[in-house]
Amino acid sequence: MSKAMRQMPELSGRASVARGEARRDLASDEACGPPLEHPRTGSAKQMAGTGGLLEAALTRENLQAAWKRVKANKGAAGVDGLDIEQTQCLLQTKWPQIRQELLAGKYRPSPVRKVMIPKPDGSQRELGIPTVTDRLIQQALLQVLQPVLDLTFSEHSYGFRPGRRAHDAVLAAQSFVQSGHRVVVDVDLEKFFDRVNHDILVDRLQKRIDDAGMIRLVRSYLNAGIMDGGVVMGRDEGTPQGGPLSPLLANVLLDEVDRELERRGHRFVRYADDCNVYVCSLRAGERVMEMLRLLYGRLKLTINKAKSAVAHVEGRKFLGFTFWLYKEKVRCKVADKALAKFKQRVRQLTWRSGGKSVQDVIEQLKRYLLGWKAYYQLAQMPDVWRGLDEWIRRRLRAIHLKHWKRGATTFRALSALGASVEVAKRVAAHARRWWWNSTGQINRVLSIAYFEGLGVPSLYLS
Repeated sequence: MSKAMRQMPELSGRASVARGEARRDLASDEACGPPLEHPRTGSAKQMAGTGGLLEAALTRENLQAAWKRVKANKGAAGVDGLDIEQTQCLLQTKWPQIRQELLAGKYRPSPVRKVMIPKPDGSQRELGIPTVTDRLIQQALLQVLQPVLDLTFSEHSYGFRPGRRAHDAVLAAQSFVQSGHRVVVDVDLEKFFDRVNHDILVDRLQKRIDDAGMIRLVRSYLNAGIMDGGVVMGRDEGTPQGGPLSPLLANVLLDEVDRELERRGHRFVRYADDCNVYVCSLRAGERVMEMLRLLYGRLKLTINKAKSAVAHVEGRKFLGFTFWLYKEKVRCKVADKALAKFKQRVRQLTWRSGGKSVQDVIEQLKRYLLGWKAYYQLAQMPDVWRGLDEWIRRRLRAIHLKHWKRGATTFRALSALGASVEVAKRVAAHARRWWWNSTGQINRVLSIAYFEGLGVPSLYLS
């Protein structure tokens, strides 16, 4: 770390000075964003070779597409305190100067704002939030660099690449296991994004693109530093998560290991800094693990011993999934840790003392269930899905019963829903025993069809 410099964040109020004047310009065809470039700068088409990439990134069309992406992603303000709208007003007047500095190699990015995000295991992940202006520039660079660099990456790399997703990585891993490679070398890198060596990364990037201006700007983003509590700390390693460029740069660095694994004929899948190599024996796995320690060591990266292992695939998780054997077929299921996290979240959303109406609870629950179901649709575990559906409906019944409170209210509500007098009386007699009452004969009243009518999605049904 270089010496710490005391620096106060810029006040967001300065953007409001130009707000009124900027508003008058919004009647033009560029109301969706600031006037990003002089009209005569051309299009964002790739130049011959890789030279001219910086100029291509700063074309009007490319910057407008980048601005739309940044605006859609929303996100918090950086160290300057300016949000999306305030930055838009500022760029109405400041962009020509910023663009000139970018082309002349004089632009200096602002430090990123340090944010700590808690992880499920109790530790914290460090994020670096760039200013909105720097997110715009990084997104513009990404849109030009991605098509050029993506062609050079290994076919076994799936993370943060267009046209590829986590499901593709899981299916590729499943095919390797099905082919008989039942031992996995499960590698997790220790604090990868915090320990990326800038010199090595820039060297690998220079071997792929021939554009001094682009290389210089990427280097300036790596060296921008990070602000924590008003103090800016310089960085000579790390590419903090939070900026649009970080995932692409990670793939540039790690592709070297991918190519060596390919050269040796290994079956492997990598998603960001998670790499799984599939072999036929524990002995072969130990050899591969030792090789990977050497390969990552050349990049000044360290394997996390606590999270990495050579083991049978059953019980090892990959992207939230794990594999199990059923009649010689390899199937996917949700990893135990991911399943426990799901149940914890559902408990939070269906907390009986949350003070929300049943419909509000269901609306929040619906969004979570649909997203979770879409990601884990590869899992082949119908009995588990049915059990979770029953458990979720029982929790919703308990919320109903608590909202009804008294026995008389419970009796009237169940009768109105079509319950027999005997069932309504039996439930109302124990009106305060919400969880005890939430299963049994009440299921015929607050049934599957009832909750389907309220919009509760099923995990079991496709």
